[in-house]
Amino acid sequence: MTEPLLSVRDLSCAYTSRSLGPFGKKEVKTVLNRVNLDIRAGEIFGLLGESGCGKTTLARCILGIIEYEGEIFIDGVKREKIGLTRQLAHTRQLARARQAQMVFQDPGASLTPAKKTGGLLEEPLLVHRLGTKEERLRQVDETLIQVGLDPSYKKRRVNELSGGQKQRVCIGRALILQPKLLIADEAISALDVSVGAQILNLFRELNEKGQSILFISHNAGAIEYLCDRVAVIKAGRLLE
Repeated sequence: MTEPLLSVRDLSCAYTSRSLGPFGKKEVKTVLNRVNLDIRAGEIFGLLGESGCGKTTLARCILGIIEYEGEIFIDGVKREKIGLTRQLAHTRQLARARQAQMVFQDPGASLTPAKKTGGLLEEPLLVHRLGTKEERLRQVDETLIQVGLDPSYKKRRVNELSGGQKQRVCIGRALILQPKLLIADEAISALDVSVGAQILNLFRELNEKGQSILFISHNAGAIEYLCDRVAVIKAGRLLE
């Protein structure tokens, strides 16, 4: 058996609440409790669970956005925890971004309304200092085509796009760094049924071209339609 693309071992995470008033006590709430998970390269893996069960927290741990206990491996390489210094943390975060990217639930809140689509897609390439100006623009055009939009959309501002078009831009923004793993966190819940179905088909097309996807949802029908394997999570624990 080949080594899994993503391997999560004994992953736990807890949030500490703010104290209420000068005499209030902080409360620690366990969100993830010793989660173990493997995702193979080239598959769409579904994570099914109700709201508040820890799905998004798991995704954020994989991305390295929040602290956690346990181990996470991507392509056999252990993900180091957040660095102690600002420079080290920044370097590690850039390295993580090339391994895994996330498509968030609300496309409208994920994009700056006044900016043009082309600039938003080019921004990750600028941050990572990839390519010349001409190469970046060519990659922006290719990415727009990849997500089902015409290259002319790069001149449109976000507030000129529909909800489905915004989500396609978000997917393109996640794909432009060519990550090994794409995490879709409730990526169709803010869309109407017909547009959501189109986005599901887009994920399937990306997977057929070799993209590995972690698809997170509370929609059992979407999970059944799209995913190769499924894990069910409840109250921070994987049930099956």
